[in-house]
Amino acid sequence: MQIQEDRAAEAAHAAQLFRQPSEFVKGVVNVAGLPDDNLPEVAFAGRSNVGKSSLLNALLGRQGLARTSNTPGRTRELNYFRVGEALYVVDMPGYGYARASKTLVRDWNHLIRDYLRGRTQLKRVFLLIDSRHGVKANDKETMELMDKSAMSYQLVLTKTDKLKAREVEAVIAATAEQVAKHGAAYPEIVVTSAEKKQGIDELRQAVVRSLG
Repeated sequence: MQIQEDRAAEAAHAAQLFRQPSEFVKGVVNVAGLPDDNLPEVAFAGRSNVGKSSLLNALLGRQGLARTSNTPGRTRELNYFRVGEALYVVDMPGYGYARASKTLVRDWNHLIRDYLRGRTQLKRVFLLIDSRHGVKANDKETMELMDKSAMSYQLVLTKTDKLKAREVEAVIAATAEQVAKHGAAYPEIVVTSAEKKQGIDELRQAVVRSLG
């Protein structure tokens, strides 16, 4: 009974939090440009074309706030969105785009490493995994980087509407096996579809939990 009451309170808190207006604040290309007002942050990372912008728009409840594109690798900076006066949601650069230049990839990697190591306001990274492909090699590299940085992170499956129910169950099981191998990974996997608005409430509640 107490667990159910706690979950209900958490859901109400999450709904109230994300009813606040969301707005784009700034794009950051190096750590010197990070906001300094000490609001808590949660960040969203993932391979290029994983559906990150669409999911962020669904999470924040504002269509078109995070720009979506058919061109992989469009996000090249840390994009900051403020939710009321409560927190920042950070859109991290996509990784794994083969056509990106070596210089661009190097700059992205340096930015991500510096951000993960030194940002005390960052409460959790939500790592998006395309459910059609599962955890890929460069997803594992990112997970290892966050393990080394002692950064709490949680896996989020995207585009699950593209799969049949039994396929979703299989990818959840395979993803859970990967999560169990990583010490900094939060054990619960969030299952979403931005297009069908599925799992958005659960993702909002996961954000609330990460804030402690």
